[in-house]
Amino acid sequence: MKKNPLLHLGVIALSLLGSSAFGQTGTLNISTDSKTTISKHIYGQFAEHLGHGIYGGFWVDKNLPVKKQDRIRLDIVDALKKIKIPNLRWPGGCFADEYHWRDGIGPAAQRPRMVNTNWGGITEDNSFGTHEFLQLCDLLGCEPYVAGNVGSGTVDEMSKWIEYLNSNSSSTVVQLRAKNGHPAPYKVTFWGVGNESWGCGGNMTPEYYTDLFKRYAAFAKDYPGAKLKKIASGPNSDDYRWTEVCMKNIPNWLMSGLSLHYYTIPTGNWGKKGSATAFDEKEYFGTMVNCLKMEELVTKHSAIMDKYDPDKKVALVVDEWGVWTDPEPGTNPGFLYQQNSLRDALIAGTTLNIFNNHSDRVRMAALAQTINVLQALILTDKEKMILTPTYHIFDMYKVHQDAKYLPIKLNVPDYEVDGKKIEAVNASASQDAAGKVHISLVNLDPHNTITITTSLSDIKWQTVSGQVLTSANLTDVNTFKDTNKIHLSAFNGAKKDGEKLVVALPAKSVVTLELK
Repeated sequence: MKKNPLLHLGVIALSLLGSSAFGQTGTLNISTDSKTTISKHIYGQFAEHLGHGIYGGFWVDKNLPVKKQDRIRLDIVDALKKIKIPNLRWPGGCFADEYHWRDGIGPAAQRPRMVNTNWGGITEDNSFGTHEFLQLCDLLGCEPYVAGNVGSGTVDEMSKWIEYLNSNSSSTVVQLRAKNGHPAPYKVTFWGVGNESWGCGGNMTPEYYTDLFKRYAAFAKDYPGAKLKKIASGPNSDDYRWTEVCMKNIPNWLMSGLSLHYYTIPTGNWGKKGSATAFDEKEYFGTMVNCLKMEELVTKHSAIMDKYDPDKKVALVVDEWGVWTDPEPGTNPGFLYQQNSLRDALIAGTTLNIFNNHSDRVRMAALAQTINVLQALILTDKEKMILTPTYHIFDMYKVHQDAKYLPIKLNVPDYEVDGKKIEAVNASASQDAAGKVHISLVNLDPHNTITITTSLSDIKWQTVSGQVLTSANLTDVNTFKDTNKIHLSAFNGAKKDGEKLVVALPAKSVVTLELK
């Protein structure tokens, strides 16, 4: 059991009592002294031209019997509006660096076709392009995050795309936008300058990329009402040298963010990642060890950024994260379609807790991916649609968006398998504008309930309510035959006992509490 000293006055002490008849126990302390906000953009999403993420996901056949606007599927839009997604990243991913934006504008029937060489070798008809994406973002009420083509594109191509999106002038490219149905500028501000430039985006060295970034960024112009937030293509996982070179070579004023990509691979082996649905406790434990590495990555990359940017002007943007398993048997392996289990919900809750707790530097992120790809929020089969356990985590955690971050200290039991240990519980907390406190807790232990007793000296509260996500088995999933096997339920395991809050945190569960 790890021990941490109590914080100073102004602390909410959450005591997971010592060993007792109540079972596994420990402590969690929450400080109310904070000036940091948990940016809503941490809860962003990613939609790449990959598998059935766009085509057959957001953008469906005009004859599919579902409610649509043009070909945008509106039951998906409604589901994502419910969880208040703040931004959507597009068109990739690896696809971004082979995408040429002029192929996706103008009359759909006249748009050139291309082959998606990264994902499945399928033919793209470019019927979903710039205007369709921005129409989708408008319906979702979220901000677009466009990934520009550095790998196979040109400075002029990116510059003209930005002008097409944001300028209110009378230039030829702006007149083309008006001709295509949108006279007013879109005012897109989030702009990625390349994607995975160390890999599929060009196999570059960091020195070469940083020179390219500065060149591309110089011609990525601001237009009235659309000051660009330029996000550099950052490191792969633990490539700390890439971060060092980027922060050293790119002036802080030239970039708003540096991306980080990290995927949780259950086995740790990219050649055989492991099944999304068939795994034992040993593999589950290894998956959570790999998931928790995000804490180390964010901490170490942030420390390097602090050397060059002590005022934290540049955000760490974790714009690809999630669990990546082997594709479901019988599906196109290039489509990256995988099921979504209770294990994935625990990964999502844990990762979002890490981001919340580093919200001074992590101010934007994007789950990979939104629909039908990797750790998706939504799975579809023609007109059928299911919400995954991961979707429900984002529904629970939306209370943290743009709320005041409350720092925490944990002292919790270990969860042990084959002599290896991880902390059984992780958590994050925030206070919203109305003064309500929200505490999200993840119990990774699949066997033991953990009892939490909370002394709240700083917070005036009368009632506690909450939601819980759990299921009988870690491998449980929602299917098209049983769409609601894993669902949110009212949490009745928390009560007020005098001035204390007593919580029984179930095994393998995610709980979010609201105190008011």
